[in-house]
Amino acid sequence: MAESVIEELAYPVAVILAREQVRHGPWTVPQWRAVGLVAGESVPTRDSWRSLVHTESDGTEHYLWGGLTLRIEKEHLEGYYHNLVGGQPALFVLCHEDPEGNPEPYGVTADGEEASAGLECDSLVYRAAIPEEIYPAIERFVVRHFVPRERKKRKRKNWSRDDGAE
Repeated sequence: MAESVIEELAYPVAVILAREQVRHGPWTVPQWRAVGLVAGESVPTRDSWRSLVHTESDGTEHYLWGGLTLRIEKEHLEGYYHNLVGGQPALFVLCHEDPEGNPEPYGVTADGEEASAGLECDSLVYRAAIPEEIYPAIERFVVRHFVPRERKKRKRKNWSRDDGAE
């Protein structure tokens, strides 16, 4: 029986972001950070939604954003590979800022290059650990499909040699 070739993986995910008030000079301002992601079949797939799920005693609020999908595609294999073999494999949460300055997640990626491109386009990017439900699948996908390119040194031109042209 032949093994089917998987072209892409897709996982419904929800992002957990925390908002806390921090002192910045004489003012207090909200600061956001990614707490984690929830992945798998139990995550609702309806359109983007947000819900306050927990408030800590220090006032830190935890919000759950759903309706997102993590896609693992062949064209980003090199970025996934470098993410997985790096010191801290992570998923990157890409966000727009709403009119009040709060983040609104619009995407999740495992490709650090895509996250960098988001930063260059003025997106907010938060880093979160890869949920253990999906880490092995991403790893298998990369191992199955990624073939590192052989690095070739370019041949240097000898500019000091006289070609005899006068």
